[in-house]
Amino acid sequence: MTLYLDTSLLVSASSVETETGRSQAWLASRSQATLAISPWVFTESSSAAAMKIETGQIDRAVRDTILARFREFAADTLRLLPIEPADSRRAAQYADQHALGLRSGDALHLAVCAAHGATLCTLDRRLADAGPKLGVPAELV
Repeated sequence: MTLYLDTSLLVSASSVETETGRSQAWLASRSQATLAISPWVFTESSSAAAMKIETGQIDRAVRDTILARFREFAADTLRLLPIEPADSRRAAQYADQHALGLRSGDALHLAVCAAHGATLCTLDRRLADAGPKLGVPAELV
């Protein structure tokens, strides 16, 4: 089974947040599983770190450390699933379902999971709830 890690889980595990301990423990307990991400996670991680600077939660040095930890973990541990044009079309179909309240990036995560038969793992309850409604297995960490 492939477990697809969304950005909320990885940023939490790479930084100091309320959920960091839980995220790190969850990742450690899944060390034998195939853990995966898409290239979109790199974009979102950089954006999340930039927002932490903007809101005064961290400084640039801490951001650099967070992103370095994430990139090292990704290179050493994670399988990179490609994003295909069909994934973007599927993400648009998911986002069209307004009652689910999906943001564009979340719809893309779900579409990549659907294409690769992966289970989405996230700290985001709305995203975890939307997955099964779209036929995508999801686990709220």
